[in-house]
Amino acid sequence: MSDSLRTDADAVLRRLVGDQSGSARLREDQWRAIEALVADRRRALVVQRTGWGKSAVYFVATALLRERGSGPTVIVSPLLALMRNQIEAAGRAGIRARTINSANLEEWDQVQAEVAAGQVDLLLVSPERLNNPDFRDEVLPRLAATTGLLVVDEAHCISDWGHDFRPDYRRLRTMLAELPSGTPVLATTATANARVTADVAEQLGTGGQGAAADGTALILRGELDRESLALSVLTLPDAAHRLAWLADHLGELPGSGIIYTLTVAAADEVTAFLRQRGYPVAAYSGRTEDADRRGAEADLMANRVKALVATSALGMGFDKPDLGFVVHLGSPSSPIAYYQQVGRAGRGVDHAEVLLLPGREDEAIWRYFASLAFPEETLVRRTLEVLAASDRPVSLPALEARVELRRSRLETMLKVLDVDGAVRRVRGGWTSTGQPWNYDTDRYAWVARQRAAEQQAMRDYASGTGCRMEFLRRQLDDEAAKPCGRCDSCAGARFTAEVSPDGMDAARSALGRPGVEVEPRRMWPTGMPALGIELKGRIPAGEQASGGRALGRLSDIGWGNRLRPLFAEGAPDVPVTGEMVDAVVRVLADWAKGPGGWASGEAGATARPVGVVTVASRTRPVLVESLGARIAEVGRMPVLGRIEPLEGPDQGRIPRSNSAQRLRALHGTLSVPAGLAAELGQARGPVLLVDDLVDTGWTLAVAARLLLRAGATGVLPLVLATEG
Repeated sequence: MSDSLRTDADAVLRRLVGDQSGSARLREDQWRAIEALVADRRRALVVQRTGWGKSAVYFVATALLRERGSGPTVIVSPLLALMRNQIEAAGRAGIRARTINSANLEEWDQVQAEVAAGQVDLLLVSPERLNNPDFRDEVLPRLAATTGLLVVDEAHCISDWGHDFRPDYRRLRTMLAELPSGTPVLATTATANARVTADVAEQLGTGGQGAAADGTALILRGELDRESLALSVLTLPDAAHRLAWLADHLGELPGSGIIYTLTVAAADEVTAFLRQRGYPVAAYSGRTEDADRRGAEADLMANRVKALVATSALGMGFDKPDLGFVVHLGSPSSPIAYYQQVGRAGRGVDHAEVLLLPGREDEAIWRYFASLAFPEETLVRRTLEVLAASDRPVSLPALEARVELRRSRLETMLKVLDVDGAVRRVRGGWTSTGQPWNYDTDRYAWVARQRAAEQQAMRDYASGTGCRMEFLRRQLDDEAAKPCGRCDSCAGARFTAEVSPDGMDAARSALGRPGVEVEPRRMWPTGMPALGIELKGRIPAGEQASGGRALGRLSDIGWGNRLRPLFAEGAPDVPVTGEMVDAVVRVLADWAKGPGGWASGEAGATARPVGVVTVASRTRPVLVESLGARIAEVGRMPVLGRIEPLEGPDQGRIPRSNSAQRLRALHGTLSVPAGLAAELGQARGPVLLVDDLVDTGWTLAVAARLLLRAGATGVLPLVLATEG
């Protein structure tokens, strides 16, 4: 049986890789995993380095199980890029693969019908589908009953001890418990340390018919060295030097590759700059439209671009065997996440360059993402109270109006509560189950400490003098870790910090170019009437601000680095600097000459502003008033006054949580003083509305509405920074 099965397995592998010579054979470690799944019907966790061939294991196992009458394989996979790669690869092995994810809604019914008819060998499902009410209640039970093999890809996402915990993955525990006896399960990851490995194995093995006698899953863990990767770190003085270095040296890096950035704004900035310097590159982030993502992936696969400039949206699942380099413009906060991302390179080539260019802004970005951790207990309890008090499902927008959390953070919290059994997602929203729930303070604190330790590890990685690959392997608890002989610490530096004067000038010019558009609010948040505020639907055109401008984004690597210290916690309230005033004047000049600007000469263009109005600031009054005064002075127009706060119980506490809560706190708390109203009545033109920072945008929207109602003919917002 074993010999015959091995022969069949090698034949499937040859079809998968397109081997015409008949020489391709599974490695012994791959065969051991396949044998455990097909012959022994085990539950197994495979922790192996990127490029080891985990997908070959489940493709070969799928083909063998289907030949023996098993139902289709179900793969839970986190990213669309992986799904697209996997469907193409499965086809080469004669495996009929389909997918259900957010990008193919129109195909769901057809795919489900094909699965029911036995026409699908392998179904790829995104983890978010597992908690979709219709899918969870109607499709998932049928899948669990007929599945021949369940594959959990990137299985570290199951564990909240891991670097990339995703609550939707925890729904797999329900499916695992409902699988028929003898259904094999394979979990795979390249980025699990010992604690995550034990946690995932426990979740796989508990109650599993394929578990060992002691109730645990089979763990197959290999060495995590990547012989093709040459790791380096290059510390440069500032963002301009890093951009200039890329402009001077990107062409020297082998083949095509990925340039990772920490924020969407940085990805856009770097892409624009490198294109100006003549490089074919494309941006790739969570904001990139699906069609554009597909196009960017195809261009990289075909080497039509030198690099994708990407956020962590490209962190898992993209498979290009000949990827020649990975450069990080900014350090990830976790060595485990870093290992995963650099693992995209060098899968099918003998040598690939991996370079980290750390930046001063990295730690501020780490702090921001750390602030999105599981909310404090009072906010969780408030959410549970709102759901318990309702006799019908509460939609996410309606819940947002009652809880001081941004929508993305609120949704993540609800998913955790759903997994814990305290709430349930149904058609129309969320409901309370009435089950008791405990806030696990110790566990959340431990996770926070773990994140802090990971951040320190990345500092140590960047500044250390020891072998870099050995360092990463030890972070993943690889007991076989040893010096690699290839990194810059082992073999000597391969990159110089030298940049050309022309590259520096171009980088400084790009990073010094000020100006970001500020989109006005056009719709009131959902759920305001439930809060006693009768605002809903579209904001009337005559009460909307016009499009505005900001000097820069706090997440930029250009102006963001200069603006961020002004808004840091505990920073002193100081007057605006001359450098910033000069840059804001440039923003105004470009705005005036641009499309629809007052100096553009276009029909129907915005009239020139006739005065400045400031927003009274509770936290940075000196900064805001000095900015307004300097702009009025340069523009030779008067400061007409300022929007003032009214006295009230909420003064001094305007939450920056979500739109509904922000508007609730602002509503009825701002006013146009009589003197300012009189000035507006005589102004005969639009005014510049000056503030320091735009986050949700509701302060500007409420202030603009008041000014327009008081007689202003138009409101043009002007701020120093945006959060996004």
